[in-house]
Amino acid sequence: MKPILKLYRGYANEQELIVMGHVFRPTSIEEYNFQKKNLKNATSVIKMFQIKTQANADVYLDYNGTKIHTKTLNDGYFKFCVPLDQNTSYGWINYQVNILHKGASIFTKESYIRPHKGNLGIISDIDDTFLVSHTMNPFKKLYVLLFKNINKRKIFDEVVSHYQALSTAGRENNDEKNAFFYVSSSEWNLYRFIIKFTELHKLPKAVLLLKDIKTSLKDFIFTAHGNHNHKFDKIKHILEFYPNLEYVLLGDDSQQDVFLYESIAKIFPVTVKAVYIRQTTTKQKEKVVAVLKNLESLDVATCYFKHSAEAIAHSKSIGIIE
Repeated sequence: MKPILKLYRGYANEQELIVMGHVFRPTSIEEYNFQKKNLKNATSVIKMFQIKTQANADVYLDYNGTKIHTKTLNDGYFKFCVPLDQNTSYGWINYQVNILHKGASIFTKESYIRPHKGNLGIISDIDDTFLVSHTMNPFKKLYVLLFKNINKRKIFDEVVSHYQALSTAGRENNDEKNAFFYVSSSEWNLYRFIIKFTELHKLPKAVLLLKDIKTSLKDFIFTAHGNHNHKFDKIKHILEFYPNLEYVLLGDDSQQDVFLYESIAKIFPVTVKAVYIRQTTTKQKEKVVAVLKNLESLDVATCYFKHSAEAIAHSKSIGIIE
């Protein structure tokens, strides 16, 4: 058996390229099968949290005619932050990484985005923002994750239309897309599932920034729970990495999104343009309403919506989309 190399979508600005992934120990566990149903789907999902990572593994990035060498961290994660060639083009660009096993190279390819010069970046949560996940009901959330395969998972009505409009907002050439990021408390274990779900529903291609990988059944039971500070750190990093963009932040009221976005807007008072919060309960939450009013006092446009049609209308009213 061979070790497994997983790459994730990376991103670049004018000076730096960032790409990342994991190396896993050799295993007989099959990858998650998107077509399995019911108990077989549950078995596949659980196996995603029984993987074993490889610490201190040698990893090589092919870039600009040279091989750049690093090693994985204790959890098998690796990240290359390298100076970018100024002649690099824009849009989605392929990259290649390899590891060595018994003298042979194992290659994997992915892509990174270097956004076309523009004025908009979009950062969205995942669970209960566009993917119906029942975060407020932990038992239902776990049931859906286990027993509903990717074809049975639901997406909110008209969210795709909103996200696609945001993706091309202000672009004369539809081939040029605004930078899109999905930042979530879901773990890297669910990366392939999220990518497949977004592709299935034709959501904009995006960079995913997820939570540290989990490798035990106990961790699986508490997936997407716990501290959300990592989301704040990752969103702050994005705004620092692309300081000349204006940002639209999308989340929901099931957890801490609105409070995280408020903190971000206070630190970046010039670049946060709008905040969208999906209402996941029958009534709007008073604390969320209060935070959004505070954001409006900072000249941030806000929308607390039940249906994506409301968010679309709001985006049109403030001139973000046509």
